[in-house]
Amino acid sequence: MEEIAERIRICKKCRLYEFRTNPVPGEGDPCTDIVFVGEAPGRNEDLQGRPFVGAAGKLLTKLLESNGMFREKVFITNIVKCRPPQNRDPRDDEVRACFGYLVEQLNVIRPKIIVMLGRHSARHLLRYFGIRVDSIMSIRGRVFRANSRWGEVILFPTLHPAAALYNPKLRDLLEKDFKEISRLAKLGDTKIGLDRFFT
Repeated sequence: MEEIAERIRICKKCRLYEFRTNPVPGEGDPCTDIVFVGEAPGRNEDLQGRPFVGAAGKLLTKLLESNGMFREKVFITNIVKCRPPQNRDPRDDEVRACFGYLVEQLNVIRPKIIVMLGRHSARHLLRYFGIRVDSIMSIRGRVFRANSRWGEVILFPTLHPAAALYNPKLRDLLEKDFKEISRLAKLGDTKIGLDRFFT
């Protein structure tokens, strides 16, 4: 994982490297069974080189902890590893340039559950696994199962925590989805056995 992170730190595959302060490879437990994938770093993430450390990150941490999960026991990353200017949406060519790093990370971690935070993460990851989507609201909270190089994986799309900050009405949906993530991880039929990730 450190070798992948080092290549991300010196990457110049797209123009985003011209604007970054720090790339954000991701952080957490490389031996985890749960990976959370956001869209792109924001201002605070760019300054610190860490994922989800701003307001959205605080909400993510709270959602994890309120469902008995530890942030340091999961892995958190993004589709795009460098901050787009003015926090704009990542462009398709930027995602294509960066997506290989995410695939490499997933192949090393071999997660049983991939939680996709936001529409860009959901669209690109589900497409990678051969699942086409229309909108995040049409699929959020649904469980998808797909075959990966390391076996069956559960794909779970939900809203980006920032969406709930901009629109408090979405907070209930996000909290409901995180309860479902917790439930899935505890279920025996997922073949995950994640007792060590919970309080």
